Amino acid sequence: MGKDRSIIIGSDHAAYELKEKIKTYLIDMGYSVEDAGTTSEASVNYVEYGKKVAAAVSNGHYLKGILLCGTGLGMSMTANRFSNVRAALCSDIFSAKMSRLHNDSNILVLGGRIVGDILAFALVQTWLDTEFEGGRHLDRIQSIEH
Repeated sequence: MGKDRSIIIGSDHAAYELKEKIKTYLIDMGYSVEDAGTTSEASVNYVEYGKKVAAAVSNGHYLKGILLCGTGLGMSMTANRFSNVRAALCSDIFSAKMSRLHNDSNILVLGGRIVGDILAFALVQTWLDTEFEGGRHLDRIQSIEH
């Protein structure tokens, strides 16, 4: 089976600008991107958008998602409340890689006020390019849900 080239993305107002840049980056890489909002820099409740993305990943409609807010903390807390969601807040390349390799993260969370454009693109690329290693890590992940 080939790589799934669809992804859902969402942000609050604090990370709207970075979300838009990442969305363009993903489209340029050949991804089909569903934007769950927000649609401007007008103040919103991050939880609404975190829930939209997390629900879509939780129910299997999307295999992967990306969430952004000012720090990434609120989005990661919101997303990880959902079954089958493993949201990883990353601000360095090693964490982005390991979140996929060992933890099979299915939502990448970024802080729009923490990471700049160039680092964000590298985090997204690393996260998307890294496959889950499986093996002993699969048992650990399965134990999260049970």
